[in-house]
Amino acid sequence: MSQTRLLAGLGNPGAKYAATRHNIGFRLLDAIAAHYNAPPFRARFQGAFSEIRVDEFKVLLLKPQTFMNESGRSVAPALKYHNLDVSDAIVFYDELDLPPGKVRVKQGGGLAGHNGLRSINAHLGPAFWRVRVGIGHPGRPEQVASYVLHPFAKADDAWLAPLLDEVPRLLPLLLENKPSEFMNQLHLRMTPPES
Repeated sequence: MSQTRLLAGLGNPGAKYAATRHNIGFRLLDAIAAHYNAPPFRARFQGAFSEIRVDEFKVLLLKPQTFMNESGRSVAPALKYHNLDVSDAIVFYDELDLPPGKVRVKQGGGLAGHNGLRSINAHLGPAFWRVRVGIGHPGRPEQVASYVLHPFAKADDAWLAPLLDEVPRLLPLLLENKPSEFMNQLHLRMTPPES
């Protein structure tokens, strides 16, 4: 097992997209970078790039700046340059089919109509790790495009803030390929105690 991991957070570049639901991948990478005092992101691999150390792991942080539907054009060269296997990549992205704040992790799988995943899959194949972060569904298919490109609602802070707090703390479990433990711990920490 390689001691290097590439974390790719998916989103769209530019200030007008920064707070949108579709950019949860970028937000999580920023939270991880802040938690581990990463050096400032710099332009590399058609993305914003930094790196950190987490325990024995060298962790590469990448926010593709290609727009969502071309994410693979950034992720593939970064993996290749660092001589990493596709299974060393962990991709964070928004998932319409999960309730807000629910997180699911698995290696490989389908694309669920997500253009960022489709692009990465086209460049690398399906064996990368996926961290799906639920943003909920607007209810009607024709509302999806505007929903994902809209900022989070104020009410979303109730789960978004703890999520951005806890994912960096639990990152070692992801790096060690312990998805069940990561999801269980995250669920426990994100569930408010019964009053």
